[in-house]
Amino acid sequence: MMNSVLIVEDEKHLADGLSYNLKAEGYDVETVGTGEDAFSLLVERNKSFDVVVLDVMLPGIDGFSLASRLRSQGQFVPILMLTARGQAEDVLRGFEAGADDYLPKPFELSVLLARINALLRRREWFHKDRSRVSSNGSGASQVFDFSGKTIDFEALELRSGSQTVNLTLMEADLLRYLINHDGKIVSRSAILEDVWGLREDTDTRAIDNFIVRLRKYIEDEPSRPRHLLTVRGVGYKFVSHE
Repeated sequence: MMNSVLIVEDEKHLADGLSYNLKAEGYDVETVGTGEDAFSLLVERNKSFDVVVLDVMLPGIDGFSLASRLRSQGQFVPILMLTARGQAEDVLRGFEAGADDYLPKPFELSVLLARINALLRRREWFHKDRSRVSSNGSGASQVFDFSGKTIDFEALELRSGSQTVNLTLMEADLLRYLINHDGKIVSRSAILEDVWGLREDTDTRAIDNFIVRLRKYIEDEPSRPRHLLTVRGVGYKFVSHE
């Protein structure tokens, strides 16, 4: 079965070029030119895709707003966001909106394909083992329990009491990595390289932004974290047991 990709790009020549090349690589591809059309397709018509390639600069609803709206509607399809430039503020804003990865324009086709394939591999990794076995956080487990909270990696959910938070692939990637290093300090550069495959010289504020978000999910008092700790000048440490 072919993997399906939705391209949301208002520059027709670029959308057509991406569509042509992705189809040549064996993908089932559909293109739309506005955020409104993408929202209608994904939410109102409930059409399913494996990856969304989303341009930031769109007429009407921009890429940031569309990603945020999709997440708020329970659409957690992996999103690769195309930015006009790789500036930190654009990247951070995309991550905050719910994007799973980003690629600055202009880009090489080979890099785009690699990023799409990486998102697909991560999605398949989270869903390949349908059994849900509670454990102490080993790499193979699908469910991790701590301090009255449950992270279900197979369902991409974090449950605390009656509340359930849906996780993006990027959030789940980072949480799993931290949990697998329970009690150990992990540097920002290690997170960049091991979790997202980014170079060490990439701006690390994206990680800090994610940590703030994850604390809102897992900490009773996010301003006074007990599980997701900052190690000044180095990185972070996850502690499951207080």
